[in-house]
Amino acid sequence: MVQIKPLIAVTYKLEGPGLAPDAVNPAKPLESLISQIIGILTIVGVIYFIFQIILAGYSFISAQGDKNKIEAARSRLTNGILGLTIVVVALGIGAFIATLLGIKDPLNIQNLVPKD
Repeated sequence: MVQIKPLIAVTYKLEGPGLAPDAVNPAKPLESLISQIIGILTIVGVIYFIFQIILAGYSFISAQGDKNKIEAARSRLTNGILGLTIVVVALGIGAFIATLLGIKDPLNIQNLVPKD
């Protein structure tokens, strides 16, 4: 099994009045916000492209042999599959880059919903 080590590991030790002695990584809120934005945009993108694929299937069914409608449905299906592929590949590349930079759990969608 290959273990990937981070290229950059940055930690900050903050000390001073009013700060806990073990306060680490002041960029954590920004990192969390960016992770949530990427997670939400990924979910929206996947839902949109799946919806486009379903509409393309419906267009195929309702084309009734009309070549122009079939070509439009084929184009919509191709664009939907291509878009979904791009979203998944971009998510994978983003997770890979985050792993190389040492960001732990960058795209955890479960962190989007606060636990009570």
